[in-house]
Amino acid sequence: MRIGDLAHRTGVNRRLLRYYEEQGLLRPVRLGNGYREYAEADIGVVHHIRAMLAAGLSTAVIAKLVHCVREKDELRVPADCPTFIGELRRERARITEAIGQLESSRHLLDAVLDTAPRDGEDPSPETAPSKSPVGRVPGPQRVYQDPR
Repeated sequence: MRIGDLAHRTGVNRRLLRYYEEQGLLRPVRLGNGYREYAEADIGVVHHIRAMLAAGLSTAVIAKLVHCVREKDELRVPADCPTFIGELRRERARITEAIGQLESSRHLLDAVLDTAPRDGEDPSPETAPSKSPVGRVPGPQRVYQDPR
């Protein structure tokens, strides 16, 4: 099938399919006239590429992995492709760390928002929420040291 057919069947535009080829993610056959010829299996490959990108993997990692993934509807690494397991574990750890950082950011924003006036509330000091430690953003701790 030609690139337009693959684009139509996968929902991925032609420019992106060409990029996947440049990155080594897709390997179409080149015809004598220079046209790309894609196999039926490339539809599944494109879906796998999209799933791995959505999971946060880089195209460099995907390029190493995508040709080992052979299941049509599932992402499975066959037993004869074990070299990528370590790399996948490192990527998973990187993603887990990023999630932790995002959760910390969300917690900080929640703490700030907890001190903000609610919709329709008067932000005057009389109606401001009390200063409980729950809604306060922690700052650096200062310890008083006796100069003696």
